[in-house]
Amino acid sequence: MEEKELDLWKVAVVGALSLVFFLGLWEIAVRAGLISAFFLPAPSQVVQRGGQMAAGHRPVLLGDVGSSARRVMAGFLLSALIGVPCGLVLGTSPWVRAAMNPVISILRPLPALSWIPLSIIWLGIGEKQKYAIVFMGCFASVLVYTTDATLRVNPTLRLAALNLGASRFQVLRHVILPGALPDILSGLKVVLAIAWTCVISAEMVGATGGLGFRIWTGKDLSDSSQVLVGMLCISVTVLVLDVAFRGLERLLLPWQKRGRGP
Repeated sequence: MEEKELDLWKVAVVGALSLVFFLGLWEIAVRAGLISAFFLPAPSQVVQRGGQMAAGHRPVLLGDVGSSARRVMAGFLLSALIGVPCGLVLGTSPWVRAAMNPVISILRPLPALSWIPLSIIWLGIGEKQKYAIVFMGCFASVLVYTTDATLRVNPTLRLAALNLGASRFQVLRHVILPGALPDILSGLKVVLAIAWTCVISAEMVGATGGLGFRIWTGKDLSDSSQVLVGMLCISVTVLVLDVAFRGLERLLLPWQKRGRGP
């Protein structure tokens, strides 16, 4: 017998209760002295520190969130705007794929941190360098996800469209792109999380603002609460962007909502 899916409100209630239980257990453990507040502050202390950073004498938190989010979206969107069309070309052209695979195999394993020294030499430590780090950390992944998604489209559909007189552009527009789009969007959601890893790494090395800078400064000051506030802001911001991405998916993939193919 198949298990029934829980209703959306039940999922929300169960999730909220488990979160409250976890935070309560954490708070009790710190207040009872089982965990040192120096190493892991209680949730109430983290909230208090977050309030100070957001509305205290020097409110910096919202500015940090905005700076990091702007850098993430700029680099991520640039990588998507270039990587998705290139991936479609690689997925539809065996010759181009054969020529580019060695280059992609070299670039793909490189982590964002490895690009930081060169990016500083090329661009300094300004905003362009942060955008470049996110772009270079995301581009290869966008390219690979898009290429794989294109290759997974049923080749029979392509041949059928060509036999019916469709041009190669029409096959790309009406067959390959709709068929690959769900997997492309799924890949882009993964790459968006990678983008946050990239920007936090970049901000820890050379920045005067942003969540990565604030987390690193908290480490230097031995302020665990500030570190946790920065980490929490990353999680919340990613959740907000994930909700926005789900809305984009519903807009671009209306047939999935109706439960049938394009």
